[in-house]
Amino acid sequence: MLEGLIEKIIFASRWLLAPLYLGLALALVPILFRFFDAFWHMITHLTDLTTGEVTLEVLELLDTVLLANLIIIVLFAGYENFVSKMAIAEGSEDRPHWMGHVDFSGLKIKLIGSLVAISVIELLKDFMQEGTYDAKREGWRIGIHMTFVVSGVLFALMDMMADRHKSQR
Repeated sequence: MLEGLIEKIIFASRWLLAPLYLGLALALVPILFRFFDAFWHMITHLTDLTTGEVTLEVLELLDTVLLANLIIIVLFAGYENFVSKMAIAEGSEDRPHWMGHVDFSGLKIKLIGSLVAISVIELLKDFMQEGTYDAKREGWRIGIHMTFVVSGVLFALMDMMADRHKSQR
């Protein structure tokens, strides 16, 4: 009887994550503001910007969109994997095809892929900027980017090995 009560409490504790996912949803508001602020700045200064500067501005917008996508991936996959299925999305034609199919392993791969994409955009922005070049800073950024890339490859290899191990059973 005590064991059943403990298990009910532990199982119900997953709902403690729900406010965290709600917080992630709310984190999209400042990202949305930042996107349109950067977009407005680009549009209002378009005649003063060089092609390279426009490219940098667009890369900034892409960076913001990728961050928002990352939040949505974590929000949907995390909520469905750890809290509860989203019944409201079951019959919706707008439901993302991956929703409900991304397990914790797939979530890790999607996260690292998003981080690599964000990191490469940041590197590209750095290399396109005119002015002083800080080799030490850029070296660190490249090192961090390569750490993301290697981590992603290792995660994928570990998942592949785990899948093979499961299929051999």
